[in-house]
Amino acid sequence: MNDEIFMREALRIAKNAEGRTSPNPLVGAVIVKDEKIIAEGWHRQAGTPHAEIHALNMAGELAKGATLYVTLEPCSHFGRTPPCVNKIIESGIKKVVAAMKDPNPKVAGRGFEILKNAGIEVEIGLLEAESCKLNEVFLKFITKKLPFVTLKFASSLDGKIATFSGESQWISCEESRKFTHHLRDINDAILVGVGTVLADNPSLTTRLVEGKNPIRVIVDSNLRTPLDSKVVTDKSAKTIIATTKNAPNEKISELKARDIEILTCGKEKQVDLRILMEKLAEREITSILIEGGGKIHFSMLKSGLVDKIYAFIAPKIIGGANSLTPVEGIGFEKLSEAITLENFNSERIGEDFLLSGYVKEDFPCDKCGLCCKNIRFSTLSADLDRGDGVCKHLKNNLCEIYSQRPIFCNVNAYYEKFLAKTISREEFYKQNLEVCQRLKKLTASRKSDILFAKLGAE
Repeated sequence: MNDEIFMREALRIAKNAEGRTSPNPLVGAVIVKDEKIIAEGWHRQAGTPHAEIHALNMAGELAKGATLYVTLEPCSHFGRTPPCVNKIIESGIKKVVAAMKDPNPKVAGRGFEILKNAGIEVEIGLLEAESCKLNEVFLKFITKKLPFVTLKFASSLDGKIATFSGESQWISCEESRKFTHHLRDINDAILVGVGTVLADNPSLTTRLVEGKNPIRVIVDSNLRTPLDSKVVTDKSAKTIIATTKNAPNEKISELKARDIEILTCGKEKQVDLRILMEKLAEREITSILIEGGGKIHFSMLKSGLVDKIYAFIAPKIIGGANSLTPVEGIGFEKLSEAITLENFNSERIGEDFLLSGYVKEDFPCDKCGLCCKNIRFSTLSADLDRGDGVCKHLKNNLCEIYSQRPIFCNVNAYYEKFLAKTISREEFYKQNLEVCQRLKKLTASRKSDILFAKLGAE
């Protein structure tokens, strides 16, 4: 189908600016006339023309009567640049095919409405899943006001990231290390704990591939970061140190004198990682790559702040009861509490294997703490019959909800989008107000807000 071919081209060119458009999304646009591409463009950087404008400028007068394929709803508001819908209308475009609606509350369907009112035919939803995947960073940032967090580690086949003496360079092969530097290039920031700074004195810059240096974020509750460490002395990238109220004022002054930004996150002895993520988002840091060590990995996972994981597995055996592992901390007591990945993928990179996946969102029982893994309304019956990972309290509650399935038959599509993080909790509740209210009454008798605490339907 030609429509799909043209949209795939728009998705392909959008990725040309990967890691360059923050805090804006990746967007590609293709203009087609008489079944031929006559112009295309992509958004290159925040504050510069959007994809549609590049494509329209290339097409010129030929745009009149043509079809515009774009990976995201054209903007309708004044931001860093004027709204794209005005230019589209002026150009004489007769039809717009968009992959998805922009979840930004400043747009959120208004762009489509303006185009329709101007007499332009609008189609929405072509290759929507691919567009959501392309903009997974933007979608989380704009709907949750938090950065999209990727955790990366390299380990031996037996799960070690260093020998018992601390030697870790290099476990992974050169191709894997180059891919890691590619990840640094496309993320806004890189985050490590102070233990990694003390052990390895890393520069945390992009060197093995051509690209930009991410902002360096060091989690350091007591400000142990040495003044002569590379993250302080190397000025090729900005450094932010997250600490607590326990940090010595003299050290804070010394670091600030060296142009290091200090963020105090929380009132406890340890850095509050959620507050840190919120503060980084306020600075328009939309994506973060975590590279260690094991303690910070566990803390971020336990806090529910990690979205995606890359694990490089080298064909080596290191051994040693005291050798470091990728995830340390106190660990989880029960297997039911373990972090589970979905959309899992494996591929070969040089001598290594790269395993990747997304962290599942679970529904915890407020009575016993057991999580019901990956529950979907669309598969709820099978989940309950199977009973996998469902405690008796949650199963009883879900069974009662399921008995009223006609109530929420229309909510499935929006609920799946919520789980895929393509719409916010507020958007889900807004679109399904009556359904959520009726279901809430149903569950209120059991004093259970298990599902609705997740959906934001309080």
